[in-house]
Amino acid sequence: MFQGYNYERLLEISKRINWRVDDIIGPDKPMDFTKPFLPESFARTAELEFLTPAERLKFNQIRGFGYLAMFELVERCILPVIEAHAPSRPDQDSHRTAALNNFVVEEAKHIELFVAFRQAFQAGFDVDCGFIGPAEHIGATVRSHTDMGVSLFILAIEWATQQHWLESVQGDEDLDPQIKSLLQHHWMEESQHAKLDALVFFELAASAGSEGVVAGVEDFLEIGLFIDGRLKQQTELDLASLEAAIGRKLVPADRDTFLARQHQAQRWTFLGSALSNQGFLKALGEVSPAARRRIEEVAPAFC
Repeated sequence: MFQGYNYERLLEISKRINWRVDDIIGPDKPMDFTKPFLPESFARTAELEFLTPAERLKFNQIRGFGYLAMFELVERCILPVIEAHAPSRPDQDSHRTAALNNFVVEEAKHIELFVAFRQAFQAGFDVDCGFIGPAEHIGATVRSHTDMGVSLFILAIEWATQQHWLESVQGDEDLDPQIKSLLQHHWMEESQHAKLDALVFFELAASAGSEGVVAGVEDFLEIGLFIDGRLKQQTELDLASLEAAIGRKLVPADRDTFLARQHQAQRWTFLGSALSNQGFLKALGEVSPAARRRIEEVAPAFC
């Protein structure tokens, strides 16, 4: 159980939501390229004083592209993990396998959604935007870590997704309505996934014990360092996309400022917001207060 939820209840909720990709995106639902695609709390374009307002809007949209492409990558990374966890023992919840199999189906649907978004974005934006990869290599590297480390990674990013919608996207009236709709429908299903991830995490923690969870946190932080390196690479790709889109090269001092500030913005978006998420910290603290304290020590560097 987690906050009153179990596998049966979460499966029931998921079946009631059940949207289709073509309900969300398609030729009859175009994006508005006169509007920002990502909340300023993530894009942090105001820190880039050397860009004009029009250039900042272009860059916000580049960051919006990268934001959704990153979640596509994460979905591709974690889908095989959930598939591996789905088989259940006779002594486990009889609804467990059905709930996790439904989780897998929904994650595959989210990948389809994000692919459709990338295609629509590339058709409407001025230039092709680079993105890190290959996804297979990044996913294999993440999954090469321990079950506990990977479980913590999934739990953290799923809870961060909830926070992103509720605290940043939902109330932002300046964002393109089509992007908001896409993120809202993604959130509707991910809100169940975060709770399912917590149930799986508690199962693993029960077997590992408090010391095993603490060791898993260190492995999780190794995954975080790997992702941080990829975020630095993505920042460099975003700079190249920006310069192509605005038709000019930034001067060296501005390039350095851009790379430093945007790397930190990427860190907050995908790492800091996850490490400091209260749902994630609560779940972790329930099984190991020491593990929670360790995360709280590290989190400020990524905010």
